[in-house]
Amino acid sequence: MIIIADGGSTKTNWCLLDDSNKKIYFNTEGYNPYFVDSEYIVNSLKKGLPQDLPFEKISEVNYYGAGVHNKEKAQIVVDALKEVFTTAKVEVGHDLLAAARALLGTQAGFAAILGTGTNSCLYDGKEITLNIDSGAYILGDEGSGSYIGKKLLADYVRNLMPKDVKEVFYNTYKMTKDEIMDAVYTKPMPNRFCASFSKFVYDNNVNIEYTRNIVDEAFEAFFRNLVSKYPNYQSYTFNCIGSVGYNFRNVLAEKAEQYGMKVGKILRSPIDDLVQFHIDRAAAMAK
Repeated sequence: MIIIADGGSTKTNWCLLDDSNKKIYFNTEGYNPYFVDSEYIVNSLKKGLPQDLPFEKISEVNYYGAGVHNKEKAQIVVDALKEVFTTAKVEVGHDLLAAARALLGTQAGFAAILGTGTNSCLYDGKEITLNIDSGAYILGDEGSGSYIGKKLLADYVRNLMPKDVKEVFYNTYKMTKDEIMDAVYTKPMPNRFCASFSKFVYDNNVNIEYTRNIVDEAFEAFFRNLVSKYPNYQSYTFNCIGSVGYNFRNVLAEKAEQYGMKVGKILRSPIDDLVQFHIDRAAAMAK
């Protein structure tokens, strides 16, 4: 039995694959090693994984995660997984590679993530060949849930939010400006906190023009500062994974076309296509 996992900053999608390729899916919270340590991940997994998971039969764990940018950060996740899956071979890779493999398989092209955070790359069908750093949620992450949420919260704190939206926002969350500032600047995982408000933007039907402009501006910044900086970017189709990209896919598709890119796949989650990639790769290696 093997496990394939796609971990974002908010949620991790897992798939247990048995010898006959039967799939069992389950979820835990997300684990970004920039915000959590190995001990946190271990404790969370022990609580969040299915209790009847056949740990002793799992021979391999292929984990793709947010924040795994270097060996030091990857090791935080490796150490945690080895403590939980004691008999398994553990491989930890970047969630961007998972996105590329799910979206493009073994074909070369452009792939992006628009979820809690943002990332993007060029992929040659095997590995990532170019990645322009998103800058994470403080310096960048244009187009992400945290970027959209930050704009919404900034408008609320500054009294720039339209009155009709502000009333609904307060009735929904019952948070004062001081409580929001405290959550952003003193509580753990502020990126996840900010990103959670992208749901309000998606659900809002009080002043659609206002929230539509927030999303449009976020995607404009994403294409202007990141996508358009890739060499010959217009020669690739635009392929994207993530809840924000998927939920706002109509706006995203319009923005891609404005920048001269044809739209390829826009998926909510890579897990199904990622599992299929591993099945196909195993079959090819067995030949």
